[in-house]
Amino acid sequence: MSKLRDIWEGGGTALGAWLSIPSPESTEVVARAGFDYVCIDMQHGLADYQTALRMLQVIGLGDATPVVRVPWNEPGIIGRALDAGAMGIIIPMVNDVPAATAAVAACRYAPAGSRSFGPTRAAMQEGRGYFEVANAEVACIPMIETQEAMGNLDDILGVEGVDAVYVGPADLSVSHGLPPGNNDEEPVFADALERIVAACGRAGVVPGIHGTPGLAGRRRDAGFRMITVSSDMVALGGALRRELSQAREGEGAAAGSGAERIY
Repeated sequence: MSKLRDIWEGGGTALGAWLSIPSPESTEVVARAGFDYVCIDMQHGLADYQTALRMLQVIGLGDATPVVRVPWNEPGIIGRALDAGAMGIIIPMVNDVPAATAAVAACRYAPAGSRSFGPTRAAMQEGRGYFEVANAEVACIPMIETQEAMGNLDDILGVEGVDAVYVGPADLSVSHGLPPGNNDEEPVFADALERIVAACGRAGVVPGIHGTPGLAGRRRDAGFRMITVSSDMVALGGALRRELSQAREGEGAAAGSGAERIY
């Protein structure tokens, strides 16, 4: 059911894309691009639940695992995202064991958790056997992104049912007094990433992180096995700027020269 889990169980690294634009049409473009997972961001992205549902439907047109980052660690929205077809849930600001325990409970049916049964769309997507395999297949992925979470790292990773953790570099940086972003040159940031990977190795939990294409190799070499390498808004903006720059540089060229596509 989950390409993401297949990759993890095989010891590989999953590469994913991030969706902030509330559009099924642009989601389809991303879903068909070949990523291992595609995540709809309902925390800082612009999609409401109804739009996220449509986006989950078109992610199924590719073979990427559908993932949702929910707005908060709240069982109602976690359950709705799962019922809509998400096979992985990224939960922000999980700072201690009670928060991690609550996140796991929201992702699991009893007796492993407290998720209410009613997989309205998930059962259509995954088939009649969804209930029997959901607890094993759905990935519960708390975020590690604060000094408090770093202080409770081993305890959080020790909560049964935590499949992976996902590092938010911006909030991790801000929490340590740094500007938001990837601050690899800062020892406190680099040390935090190293500690997370090491702790995940001890606990048998997959370390994940929000990244960029340029950082993917470094993050993979460091031991991260779930790496977001692109996002719709960043990729769209970057591609438009590059094409505009290319067009301006070629303003004096002969008509039709250097054409890359015909629409």
